[in-house]
Amino acid sequence: MEHAGFYWIGLIFWLLISSGFILLFLGLWKKSWKTLIVSGVALILPTLYFGGAENWFRVVVFLPLIPLVLAYIIKKNNV
Repeated sequence: MEHAGFYWIGLIFWLLISSGFILLFLGLWKKSWKTLIVSGVALILPTLYFGGAENWFRVVVFLPLIPLVLAYIIKKNNV
């Protein structure tokens, strides 16, 4: 039972990643800027883990910028 915390952290990590991508696709499909913002926020924490990686894995840190920039573009075009 002493390693249960490790499993919870892993579960939360993968839930944030999967929900971020699901919300990204839903936001693009429905053109909802609010859904895209939630997607970007959900992806921020898991991608910070890859910030300490070597080589090209550091590029993953910029992944949350994609839904946030798309949310800005959709919001700007709908006004």
